[in-house]
Amino acid sequence: MFKNMGLPELLIIVAVVLLLFGGKKIPELMRGLGKGMSEFKKASNGDHTDEEVKETPKP
Repeated sequence: MFKNMGLPELLIIVAVVLLLFGGKKIPELMRGLGKGMSEFKKASNGDHTDEEVKETPKP
């Protein structure tokens, strides 16, 4: 599906995103996307931080 995507198509997608969200909102969206991806990577690798251990209630 994305094999034939070139520069003109990518520019159109970027323009649509800018129109929908505006220039000020895009850094927030990317920051949230990055945090979500890093949390997913940690969860899939089985890495646990001290915060996760503290949040788990002990019986």
